[in-house]
Amino acid sequence: MIFISILIPVFTGLILLLSPEWKNRKLLCAFTTAALLLSVSAVGITLSVTGDKEAVTLFNLTQSLPILFKIDGVGRFFAVLTGAVWVLAAIYSFVYMGHEQKEKCYYGFYLLSYAVLIGLDFSGNLITFYLFYELMSLLTLPLVLHSETKEATMAGLKYLFFSLAGAYMVLFGLFILNRFGNTLTFTAGGVLDLTLIQGKEGLLLAAAFLMLLGFGVKAGMFPLHAWLPTAHPVAPAPASGVLSGIIVKCGILGVVRTVYYLFGVGFLRGTWVQQVWLVLILLTVLLGSMMAYREKVLKKRLAYSTVSQVAYILFGLAMMQPGSFVGAFLHIGAHAFMKCGLFLIAGVIIFKTGRTKVDELAGIGREMPVTMVCYTLLSLSLIGIPPFAGFVSKWYLGMGSVLAEAPVFDVLGPAVLLVSALLTAGYLLPLSIRGFLPGEETAGIKVEKQEPSMLMLVPILILTILITIGGLFPDQIIEFVSRIVGTLFKEVLGG
Repeated sequence: MIFISILIPVFTGLILLLSPEWKNRKLLCAFTTAALLLSVSAVGITLSVTGDKEAVTLFNLTQSLPILFKIDGVGRFFAVLTGAVWVLAAIYSFVYMGHEQKEKCYYGFYLLSYAVLIGLDFSGNLITFYLFYELMSLLTLPLVLHSETKEATMAGLKYLFFSLAGAYMVLFGLFILNRFGNTLTFTAGGVLDLTLIQGKEGLLLAAAFLMLLGFGVKAGMFPLHAWLPTAHPVAPAPASGVLSGIIVKCGILGVVRTVYYLFGVGFLRGTWVQQVWLVLILLTVLLGSMMAYREKVLKKRLAYSTVSQVAYILFGLAMMQPGSFVGAFLHIGAHAFMKCGLFLIAGVIIFKTGRTKVDELAGIGREMPVTMVCYTLLSLSLIGIPPFAGFVSKWYLGMGSVLAEAPVFDVLGPAVLLVSALLTAGYLLPLSIRGFLPGEETAGIKVEKQEPSMLMLVPILILTILITIGGLFPDQIIEFVSRIVGTLFKEVLGG
């Protein structure tokens, strides 16, 4: 079933890319929807009938390098998240992409990207993960290049350059782990051979740091974050939604596998790698928030916000403490829904009004009341205001960091997160305030309602409802994440 869930979007994506132009848009959208839903259903069946740690080898690159798929709690979490966001963004795109060129090409690469992401989530070892990680960078590149403008071309080249640079850092770590590890198969607690690494600890730490930097590229971590605020504004809104909601999380998944399944917390905790990594993460949190606060273009503001918010997740992982790990995973899900929804709303505003800058949106709440209510609720969640899901995840991040055995960072971390939350309020809420209470500049002007069609509005409403429910009734979500983290830390830290 894993193979089926990957092969369905691969075949349908290739059919779209290789076939002549489809004159019937409804048929094109129906074909894409059917393929995506079939693949998501196959993933659901796989998760329901397959137990954790069950593995299957597709083939062997060499005798010691199998292409291996294995399902565990982390893979389940990311696969469900990917499917939910991918389907909702696809439904939205059926209207939005009607005004774009080359729809067939867009949907072809959209399906191929989903197939690669599922392969990435279920990768059982580092070599399999690396192959799908590289394919993800190549197959999502056309989503950035879609408009084929000079700006899009330059943004795409930057995205490709940064992605390849990060991948080469990871490749170095792969070679080192293949030499000093018992296996490349993801194993809770790490794979290092204690007899082989004696006297080589410095080399291993350097390799771990390079891998964290390499995966940090995709996650938008300073100083290799520049591709993200460049790529998001030029991509179509549904592509920006999945880039921010899911693609950057692939870097997070790589970090999880590196720290907790390859090198191990016991090897990394308390070393210079953890210290330097935490400094870079907190710089990313602050710089992303400050750049978003200064930015005037709405989609670019949201892109800088992604840089900051994803660094929250990295912070929870870098503290290497169970509570902060729970917070990190909760924020992975919350941010995926929040930021995808905000980018889709930005697309609605551009689609209906043609306005791209925040200063141009005074009174937008009277034109799009439902859309802007959703924007406001998603913004409150992103800031960390109760009772939304963003509050729950940030609460666990803050409490987990305070309890962590990390001098300085156990105080500095929560302080930086609090400052960032204030900046987040400063760059998100003014749009809502001026949108509903614009002041004298729009007084007496007749307002024309410009709410989008239901195909665009329903995915936004669903994302807003999910964030609200996740905040009001978080127990089941926390229990699910806690089982993943509890099992992992039981094996990693001995209970």
